[in-house]
Amino acid sequence: MAGKREEARDNGRGVVISNHWPGYDLDLFTYPRHYYGDLNYVLIPHGVIVDRIEKLAKDIMNDIGYSDIMVLCVLKGGYKFCADLVEHLKNISRNSDTFISMKVDFIRLKSYQNDQSMGDMQIIGGYDLSQLAGKNVLIVEDVVGTGRTMKSLLDKIEKYKPNMIKVASLLVKRTPRSDSFRPDYTGFEIPDLFVVGYALDYNEYFRDLNHICVISEQGKAKYRV
Repeated sequence: MAGKREEARDNGRGVVISNHWPGYDLDLFTYPRHYYGDLNYVLIPHGVIVDRIEKLAKDIMNDIGYSDIMVLCVLKGGYKFCADLVEHLKNISRNSDTFISMKVDFIRLKSYQNDQSMGDMQIIGGYDLSQLAGKNVLIVEDVVGTGRTMKSLLDKIEKYKPNMIKVASLLVKRTPRSDSFRPDYTGFEIPDLFVVGYALDYNEYFRDLNHICVISEQGKAKYRV
């Protein structure tokens, strides 16, 4: 049925990081000096992120690699995940018997200020969702928290009757505020922590951090708006 989100074979929880995971000491890694004191610990090192994304790309190609794909990247936090994921998808396509056309477009949403959800999802910049009609759409997101932002976006897109919609999220947070939404492809399931790095920001800071880290109270206070 047009617009209906299909069940994916990879509908698991991704790499599950427990609530008791202490993370890695910052001294074990390199990171920008201007963030010294602003972070508690490294939750996911950059190399682990890259390896996991490569596996996600293989899972996605196994599921929907038979058709052309319109990749819709959610900015700003999703751009690095999307770039790395698309590069892996292209590599797999180049080395397979069937060429898959992939087009990438971008949409910008706003749902956070400081470390708090604003509740309502806003599409910034007037993106024309009608161009997704009849397409096989892969939405690439950085973090799914409560799930309300993504469900709101999916409801808007489905009005234009795409052929298929799948969602890939680098992170899914375990939070009591969740409405039980699960992406089709999940990189990591993490505790309900505010994380930064790998293009994830806190008021536009920390996007230049390669690892995914937990921000400190000092960091929140320093960059609060």
